[in-house]
Amino acid sequence: MLDSFFKISQRGSTVAREVRGGVVTFFTMAYIVALNPLIIGLAKDADGKYIGGGDAPNLALVAAATALIAGVMTILMGVVANFPLAIATGLGLNTFVAVGIASKMTWADAMGLVVLEGLIILILVLTGFRTAVFRAVPTQLKIAISVGIGLFIALIGLVDAGFVRRTGTGPVPVTLGDNGNLVGWPVVVFAFGLFLTIALTVKKVKAAILIGIVAATAAAIAIESAFKIGPLFNGATGEVNPKGWNLNVPAMPESVAATPKFDIIGDFNLLGGFDRISLVAAVLLVFTLLLADFFDTMGTMTAIGNQAGLVDRDGNVEGANRILLIDSIAAAAGGAGSVSSNTSYIESASGVGEGARTGLASVVTGVLFLLTTFLAPLVAIIPYEAATPALVIVGFLMMTQIKGIDWDDLGIAIPAFLTIILMPFTYNISVGIGAGFVSYVVIRLFQGRSKEISPLLWIVAGLFMVYFLQSPINIWTA
Repeated sequence: MLDSFFKISQRGSTVAREVRGGVVTFFTMAYIVALNPLIIGLAKDADGKYIGGGDAPNLALVAAATALIAGVMTILMGVVANFPLAIATGLGLNTFVAVGIASKMTWADAMGLVVLEGLIILILVLTGFRTAVFRAVPTQLKIAISVGIGLFIALIGLVDAGFVRRTGTGPVPVTLGDNGNLVGWPVVVFAFGLFLTIALTVKKVKAAILIGIVAATAAAIAIESAFKIGPLFNGATGEVNPKGWNLNVPAMPESVAATPKFDIIGDFNLLGGFDRISLVAAVLLVFTLLLADFFDTMGTMTAIGNQAGLVDRDGNVEGANRILLIDSIAAAAGGAGSVSSNTSYIESASGVGEGARTGLASVVTGVLFLLTTFLAPLVAIIPYEAATPALVIVGFLMMTQIKGIDWDDLGIAIPAFLTIILMPFTYNISVGIGAGFVSYVVIRLFQGRSKEISPLLWIVAGLFMVYFLQSPINIWTA
């Protein structure tokens, strides 16, 4: 029954591979359950209140709601779209919601704007516009998007592991380790996990990524038990320990289960934001959310589809409309759940790297997220440094697609180049996609080949120009 419903054999996979892939995807993105409460759960709105309207933060409520929405929407992605793509609160988007939106209104008002943005994207999917835009993108630009995302997630892995860090001063934005030196046992755990995963991958061991994560986690627990390293940042004292663990401290918890509460679910005011700020300002906030959601997902879907071999000769992803439909619902669901917009996660590529090819992997990931609402203490065992080697390996696998770009045609090569480098350099998928679209339109126009530009691509490039010029537009309309 599973094989027939999810087309497992048809896609050259097995139930075991799908389960392994789903577990790996969960391990590489489970951090969001711990990280999202730290981003939006500790931020105050314009009235000085925390999420839920309290005078004190309640991180457990945010964590439980984050895991619940992620679990439900990821299962829907698997069942409805049959695609190995997991969904959770979007990083970057949650920071924008906390800092750029909630600071101007109440949390309920801010989440209302998130719901509104999700509903608008849903309408764009139902009318066929979102899928039409995806099909209007030249095939080689789709390849460039996949390659750029590969570099982007590899950089995420290196940064989250502490192998690469922000300098904060000087002309160079990032550096090796702490001021040019690799320090601390966590980096050793990352290196161990990376080289073990590389060795297993070279030997074509089927569960290479999963084995690497489990082995590195075991090593991390043993090291923390022996040396008592502690976290990179101590929230209670404000002290920074360059040799500490980046997020989760890998120690066995006193208990593995806790009863979740979902009190903040449904705490949103759909149009309340328009009463707190001007109409133009509110529209620009919704537009920013919409554009990021719209194209981040398109890029992620393209990358996962290419890696899994689920695209046709024109680079169109199988079942794209259903994928985009679930992702649009997830954006609104995140706002309705008071956990910020939910979106597709590029970390799903780690599960595809483990062999996932169908929605069964997403169902497995989703079920694990639902269990996390009860087992949050257990998830805290896995440190960044044990999970991120998977992202570096998958980044390499996605990079191999670069050979599909015609580098002799400057009209496509330059936009592809900008797409690829700006994703990791700006730490933003949408910026890379936007730069690629705008430069493609401009160069083809200079070449006298404007007939090759789809009308939709003209529209999208114009919208990205508005996105890039938001600051002067805000000044002009103030």
